Amino acid sequence: MTRKALWLSATSAFLAVFTLGAHAEDRVVNVFNWSDYIDSSIIDDFTKETGIKVVYDTFDSNEILETKLLAGGSGYDVVVPSGNFLARQIQAGVFQKLDKSKLPNISNMWDTVMERTAKYDPGNEYSINYMWGTVGIGYNIKKVQAALGTDKIDSWDVFFNPESLAKLKDCGVYVLDSPADIIPAALKYLGLDPNSTSPDEIAKAEETLLKVRPYIRKFHSSEYINALANGDICLAVGWSGDVFQARNRADEAKQGVEIGYSVPKEGAQMWFDQMAIPAGAAHVAEAHEFLNYMMKPEVIAKSSNYVLYANGNKASQQFIDKAILEDPAIYPDAATLQKLYTVSPYDPKTQRIITRTWTKIVTGQ
Repeated sequence: MTRKALWLSATSAFLAVFTLGAHAEDRVVNVFNWSDYIDSSIIDDFTKETGIKVVYDTFDSNEILETKLLAGGSGYDVVVPSGNFLARQIQAGVFQKLDKSKLPNISNMWDTVMERTAKYDPGNEYSINYMWGTVGIGYNIKKVQAALGTDKIDSWDVFFNPESLAKLKDCGVYVLDSPADIIPAALKYLGLDPNSTSPDEIAKAEETLLKVRPYIRKFHSSEYINALANGDICLAVGWSGDVFQARNRADEAKQGVEIGYSVPKEGAQMWFDQMAIPAGAAHVAEAHEFLNYMMKPEVIAKSSNYVLYANGNKASQQFIDKAILEDPAIYPDAATLQKLYTVSPYDPKTQRIITRTWTKIVTGQ
C-alpha cells in the first residue's frame, strides 16, 4: 500500500470515527411541554436508557405554543398541545404523521380515551395522549366556609354569580388565562352549548364574565397552584391536576390550608393534552423514541403519580397510586363522565371573536 493510500485510509478512518462521535453527541430531543407537568426523573432515566439528551422547555398557555408552531421553525421535536388546539394545527399542516411502526408501546393506550381524542385527531394519526383532566373549581375550604357559610362547592354559581364571587374578592380569586376553557364554561353555566360559535351567545358569555371581572384578582395559568397551596387565595378556576398539586403542597407544608376541588354539577370540560411531532422536527427518530418511552406503563404512571392527572394509557393503571386511581375527581366515575363535555376547535372567524372577547374580559374594558 502506498503512503498516499495509507494516509487516505487513516484519514477515512478518522473521519468515520469523528462522524460517529459527532452523531452520538447529536442524539438529542427538544421537548416543549406545560410547566409543572412531569417527574424530572423520567427525563434522566430516558437519557440513561437511550443516550439521548433531552432539552426540556416549558410554557403555560396553548396560545404561546401555537404562536411558535404557526411561525414555523420552532426548534422542537415533541410538543404537547391541548386537543382543541391540536385539531386546527393539524389542519394547518403543523405536524407530521406518527410512524406507528416505531411506537410498539402504542398497544398500551386506552381505547376509551382514544375514541374521544379522535374528535381532534381522526384516527389518532398525529398524536398520543399524555394526560387528561377537567376544568373545575379549586378552593380553600376554610376560607370559603368563612365567606359563604359552606365548605362544599358543587356549582358554577359560586363563580359566575356576582353576588357570590363578591364575597370572595378579599380572600382572592384567580382564573385560568385561557379563553378556550373559561368561555365554554360560561356558556354551559348559561344553559347554552359550550361549543357555540354564535356571536350573540359568545356576547352573553362575555357579559356574564364582565359582571364578575371586578372580583377576579388575576388571570394566570400556573401561579394559582402555589397561591392556593400557600393560602394566598381562596378560589381558582383551574385544571384538576393543578388543584391536586396545590392540595398536596398544602398538606406537605402543614400550615392548616385545606384545598377542595369541584367538578360543577352543571358540567365541566374534559380536556386532553396530546404529544405530537412538528413537521419541521430535526430529530424525528429521537422524537419517536421519546414518545415510545413515555408510553411505557410504569413511566407514564410515574408522571401521573407526580402531576396528579389521569393519563390515556390503560396498561399504566396497575402502577398508579391507589389514592389517585380511586379518586373520582381524577378518574371520574360513569355518572361524572356523563356531565363532561369536550370543546371543538374554533374556526378562524370565531377565533377572532373569542380573542377580542377575552381581551375585553381580562382588561375589564
